[in-house]
Amino acid sequence: MTNFHKAYQIKKRLAGSMLRKRGVHGIGIGLKDPAHPKKGAAVVVYVNTLSAAGVKKRTKKGHRNSLHFLKLKSTAGVPIRIVRTAKFHKNGTPPSKQNFKGRIRPLIGGYSIGTTEESGTAGLIVSPKRCPRIRNILSNNHVLANENSCRNSPTLQPGGADGGTLKRDLIGHMNRFVKLHKRKVNYLDAATSKPLRRNLLKPRYAVFGTVPGHVCSYRVGDRFKKVGRTSGVVTGIVDSIHTDIQVGYGGYGNLGTITFKNQSVIRGQRPVSLPGDSGSVWLTRRGNLAAAVNFAGSGDGRLSISYPVEWFMQVFGDRVAHSRSRGIVRPRKKSKKNYLFTSPLNPRILSKIKVLRPSRKGCKCK
Repeated sequence: MTNFHKAYQIKKRLAGSMLRKRGVHGIGIGLKDPAHPKKGAAVVVYVNTLSAAGVKKRTKKGHRNSLHFLKLKSTAGVPIRIVRTAKFHKNGTPPSKQNFKGRIRPLIGGYSIGTTEESGTAGLIVSPKRCPRIRNILSNNHVLANENSCRNSPTLQPGGADGGTLKRDLIGHMNRFVKLHKRKVNYLDAATSKPLRRNLLKPRYAVFGTVPGHVCSYRVGDRFKKVGRTSGVVTGIVDSIHTDIQVGYGGYGNLGTITFKNQSVIRGQRPVSLPGDSGSVWLTRRGNLAAAVNFAGSGDGRLSISYPVEWFMQVFGDRVAHSRSRGIVRPRKKSKKNYLFTSPLNPRILSKIKVLRPSRKGCKCK
């Protein structure tokens, strides 16, 4: 049985060359057989077609699953699981009328939010660790920022794609974001918005209520739930982590397709990440603890591309806002070298990620 550390080392060695292959969208580590976790770890490759990965199928008598277990000569015995999927794209403007798109005051997590042109999802209400009385809205860069830039970005609730207007629905302004890079590796698509008044936000989450804090890590096979502006109430299971992936941003900020490193892929039995769900936050199945931030998805919506919410908390210096507690953190008990779990950003990576603020004279660091 392959362990996750060995699978991670193979993924790390193959990621660069695999992502350059036509039709390969991502490569991470997960379970060899999600239905039978005891079979151990595997490198998981997300592709358009089997031929795109340059691998040969190993036949298995009686195997009827659409996911095939494959093996490359260079993997030193580590199995590779191929997942067929369309390209991954950011989830911007929703295509049609759905739940959670209406105007709500005070705003809580799970509802439509955006700019004058786009709509996404308000993921959480958060507070700076140093000043818990302040409340901000957590969502994605491409939901709250003006074309990945430091230009002024009004925040509407509901978002512009849901009929929100500056005159009636202005709720705040984008106040912090991480810039997305076209030629550098990215780790998180994140931004916050400062409300016009504190009482416009309420530290609660649609349907599920109070979010008492967040987890520092989670593992392959964990089960989550969330509310998104388009997909509504959904559940999913962590299919892979440490996944290097390519995500299409189209014309947003002239980014095209960009690379993210060590992301999580969360799989649902029905669509869990559709246009308009960007910014929605996955919660643990029990305890309602924030776990991961959704920002992209597969063409059919059944795969959510997310990053650990712990990364946002590290980079922005925030915590989950709560009216009665301090936004407690529930860490996982794990070894630092247990690659079955996600990991916090290390100091080297953390030092390279800058939080910017809008300014008339250009971007200013946090």
